[in-house]
Amino acid sequence: MRAPARRRYTYHDYLVLERTANVKHEYLAGEIYAMAGGTRAHAALAANVLSELGPQLRGKRCQAHSSDLRVRVLASGLATYPDVTVVAGHAEPDPEDANTVVNPSVVVEVTSPSTEDYDRTEKLEHYQRIPGLAAVVLVSHRERCIEVISRGDDGAWQRSEARAGNAAALPSLDATLVVDEVYRDALTGDWLA
Repeated sequence: MRAPARRRYTYHDYLVLERTANVKHEYLAGEIYAMAGGTRAHAALAANVLSELGPQLRGKRCQAHSSDLRVRVLASGLATYPDVTVVAGHAEPDPEDANTVVNPSVVVEVTSPSTEDYDRTEKLEHYQRIPGLAAVVLVSHRERCIEVISRGDDGAWQRSEARAGNAAALPSLDATLVVDEVYRDALTGDWLA
């Protein structure tokens, strides 16, 4: 006896589900995946990134968004919610959904035990297919470390890392993320992930 075929969803099916869902989902290749709920430490790290970027982006025609903004990678079909998304200039909406953007300049993912491998491999590869994306920032949940994977002028991707006492540079935004400020009160006491 054969196993029943799994249901394949269209992107439209996914958008309809997201409008009424209590949790966020990711969409890829006809599959819909519930996204793991974050910890307080995870939320604090993402909020601290927004707090650090906000003042630096004022007056630059750039805007930082929370994880409520959905990003779609048109080249691969992935639709997801980065922890922080920065759009420089005009936000280009997804052709099928005005509340989804397809042209982020920088995306930030705060890692977690359940998503770190995915964030560093498959998800990173999807993000790197966004034509105008300048950088992917990975904020570690385990240690005070911010990794920046940035696209060089030649199109090649380069990695840099900043640890406690230093800052991660985001040249495309003319901004920095001070590691100690991003981790302020996030990984201490009962905030541990």
